[in-house]
Amino acid sequence: MPEEQGQSWIHGIALLFWLVAAALVFIPFARNTSAWDAVRLHVPGEQGNWWHVLVGAPVFLAYPMVWLRIRLLLANQGPTQGGRRALWTIAGLSVAGTVAVETPFLLHLAGTGEWQRLWILSAGFGIIITSAAILFLRWNQLSPTQACIAGVETAYPATLCCASSSTARQPAASHQGWAG
Repeated sequence: MPEEQGQSWIHGIALLFWLVAAALVFIPFARNTSAWDAVRLHVPGEQGNWWHVLVGAPVFLAYPMVWLRIRLLLANQGPTQGGRRALWTIAGLSVAGTVAVETPFLLHLAGTGEWQRLWILSAGFGIIITSAAILFLRWNQLSPTQACIAGVETAYPATLCCASSSTARQPAASHQGWAG
């Protein structure tokens, strides 16, 4: 019984975190642009493009995580097999989007300084690679729900690293970042 109470406490704290993350979808975090604005291509200066959608869309991972955490907290049930597949698909797409967003930094096309470029690449790719390695090494020790949560919780901070790169100063000819 104490172990279940400890898990409920953890699920409650995690739910609070994800509720805050869900609210942050609508709060501007880069050049007066929120994730909601980015996916609608409502970017200052009408500079919205694919990059904004790829940076903004994964921030919405907060919503399935709120659902999952409420389900774990109230019913002590994880997602169904179909729900886990959906979460893995969303996490995979988010990681793919993160890689696509980081590609201009990798190819020296983002117009950033070397230290900023190094930070963005090592944070985004570092989170993905480290989490993938940990998941691979501990795969047999995790329940399907724990592995699914770890996958989504890997995609979310990698996305935030891309969002933090959005404030990079870029030359006027480059529109890979938010409004220049």
